[in-house]
Amino acid sequence: MAAKALFSLSLSLGILISLCSADWNILNSQRTRNGVKISLKNYCEGWRMNVELHNIRKFEVVPEECVEYVGKYMRSTQYLVDSERAVEECMVYLSTSCSLKRDGRDAWIFDIDDTLLSTVPYFKKHQYGGEKLNATSLEEWMSKAKAPALEHSLNLFNEIKAKGIQIILVSSRREHLRSATIDNLVNVGFHGWSSLVLRRPEDELKGVQSYKAEVREKLVSGGYRIWAILGDQYSSIQGLPNAKRTFKLPNPLYYIS
Repeated sequence: MAAKALFSLSLSLGILISLCSADWNILNSQRTRNGVKISLKNYCEGWRMNVELHNIRKFEVVPEECVEYVGKYMRSTQYLVDSERAVEECMVYLSTSCSLKRDGRDAWIFDIDDTLLSTVPYFKKHQYGGEKLNATSLEEWMSKAKAPALEHSLNLFNEIKAKGIQIILVSSRREHLRSATIDNLVNVGFHGWSSLVLRRPEDELKGVQSYKAEVREKLVSGGYRIWAILGDQYSSIQGLPNAKRTFKLPNPLYYIS
């Protein structure tokens, strides 16, 4: 009886392992679903798209099987085209739908990291999001003020500035990085913003979305008309009060809520 039970258990485990192995084939090569071959690239592209659609949330790391794909995407022409298209839509909105009063209260909010400045050089050394985010390590990198500009965002920044709109930078960076942040922005061509808001010690326990919404509430209470927000995280553009329009740049490297 004991031998029979052991055989049944072994058989069950064997079937389970076989099923798991069959399912795992998508990560190694291909599998067929409803007659359609699904490759690893298809799988990872679906994962990335669902991050952008906000169906996938609060992920701590990029899935191991998609690290290489995400790295290639962030260095690709497609990433540039996706980002530039978002900026083009900002330009269209700016030129057709913003009834500016030019009284010093027209405002546009920008996030900083992966909106104005790229963190890709940092994540290149950390598996393109395949490692759990280490805030201390990232801040050390930020303090060196070496992040490159995202050229498409710089072009938009300058266009908005030329329109006389007040540019307000609202970042989840902490206050002790102010000098490094200013140096970095100026060194790569960003200048002429109206204010730079960073997280103070009293903001530490707030979620990023709540913190940024509170900043907007103060701006609106101060009489600003927030025409738009450009960011790479949903936490930068969601929450009340909101802008008249929000625009999101692609970023599958990390999720901040």
